[in-house]
Amino acid sequence: MSTTQPHDPEDIRRRIQTELPHWRYEDGQLCRQYRTGGWKGTLMAVNAVGHLAEAAWHHPDLAVSYDSVTVKLSTHSVKGVTDRDFELARRIEDLLMWRPAPDSALEGTPDDPRFKYIEYD
Repeated sequence: MSTTQPHDPEDIRRRIQTELPHWRYEDGQLCRQYRTGGWKGTLMAVNAVGHLAEAAWHHPDLAVSYDSVTVKLSTHSVKGVTDRDFELARRIEDLLMWRPAPDSALEGTPDDPRFKYIEYD
């Protein structure tokens, strides 16, 4: 299927279950809310999503509040969810939920509420 052809709702729901289990299909869009530790974490998440969207030249709708960011993806030109939306959703998910592996030289964010900036699933 071409990346610009919309998927039917049943296919979208199936793909969400297997590819993006923390996302949902709502009002004709792929949707995901990311909880953050507060304003600083929200801004970091928004900027990360913004970078990916601009690099992909495919822009989501964002709902931004103090401790959360909701991402909504659809391809406006075809009024539906396409491969573009799934691919960008996957990139957003991978970036925002990334953490160093336990055996990594990188420490990761300390398990301390003062440093928490995003809630991991």
